[in-house]
Amino acid sequence: MFCNVADPVGAGLVHSLARPGGNATGFIQFEYTLTAKWLELLKQIAPGVVRVAVFRDAEITAGIGQFAVIQSAASALGVEVSAINMPDAGEIERAVDSFAQSPNGGLILTTSAKAVVHRDLIIALAARYKLPMITYRRYYVARGALISYGYNFAEQFQLAAGYVDRILKGAKPAELPVQAPTKYELVINLKTARALGLDVPPALLARANEVIE
Repeated sequence: MFCNVADPVGAGLVHSLARPGGNATGFIQFEYTLTAKWLELLKQIAPGVVRVAVFRDAEITAGIGQFAVIQSAASALGVEVSAINMPDAGEIERAVDSFAQSPNGGLILTTSAKAVVHRDLIIALAARYKLPMITYRRYYVARGALISYGYNFAEQFQLAAGYVDRILKGAKPAELPVQAPTKYELVINLKTARALGLDVPPALLARANEVIE
């Protein structure tokens, strides 16, 4: 049983989401199409952004897939998108420093283990260069990122408990489809917005599941 996995098919854990076909099943973080929403929300909260750097792990299928969806949505929103890979802290700092030399930039932090490892550095760099950043989990917003839109971490484990119960009662993992979340949460850090000189649109505030001040 797995939870909080970005791409179980690409990682080789299951044959398909609908028919896992082996000894594993569980819950994914989101469908790839969700990642286009990050770019849309970033433009809503920071409409002056025309350049976006995307932190991604190019060594995993999830990193490649998330970036591809963001790229596909960029032209319609009038945004130029580039990638920042995360091999180590030094490369991250150099890449953000270079990106920040031109105005009207923003950041997207996609999901990966490297995002977790380098979280404090990435949040600190966003603050240092006054770059609005959206990410996939409330955790980062609580630590200073501007906005997040994504799955509820705890809910994944609650849902998994139901699958575990079914398996213990005889259900086969191969026959239990991998599921995506049915609801997502929007979290905004108003303190960070003020530090960036942003006026958060009232409509966006009204949609937020949580506002951190």
